[in-house]
Amino acid sequence: MDIDRKRDPIGYYSHLIKNNPQDYRALNNRGNEYEKRGHHDLAVADYNRALEIRPDFTIVYINRGNAHQKVGEYEKALQDYSRAIELNPHSDMAYNNRGFHKILMGDLEGAERDIISALEISPNNIYALNSMAELLAARNEPERACQCLRDAIEKGYNNWNYIKTSRTYENIRTSECFRKIVEEKLA
Repeated sequence: MDIDRKRDPIGYYSHLIKNNPQDYRALNNRGNEYEKRGHHDLAVADYNRALEIRPDFTIVYINRGNAHQKVGEYEKALQDYSRAIELNPHSDMAYNNRGFHKILMGDLEGAERDIISALEISPNNIYALNSMAELLAARNEPERACQCLRDAIEKGYNNWNYIKTSRTYENIRTSECFRKIVEEKLA
């Protein structure tokens, strides 16, 4: 049975899992597909199963943390990001995601430490550069925030819908530098 991964990714991963229930990677990937579609409970169930099989699979903790964060389960998200860092202290994405999460929780000092750690591990991490811009926006430092955002964009960050709508940029949305960044994209 051939299932087209691009047309039916959930069916594709479900087929892999049916053939090998211990396929923790397929469970993680199906969880990601469920999460994209807003099926939080199904995503978390797949992430949990993947971790039962492979409890040291760092990326699953990050993915499950992201899922928890999206539905406001902030303590669970923080625990997952922290566990990912314990398992792999060189995971720039674990530090970045925990740092971003701390912005949402209002812990700006903790956020800064984590985002700096992410950037020390991977200076060109476009997501960490964007997170630093968001941190600086939360601190109401528009010029510095805009510079970090420009750095992220120059290196490839291109989630324009997020940039235009994220509440993390609220403090600087009306600043001249932020408006200019958005206008340049629209031009």
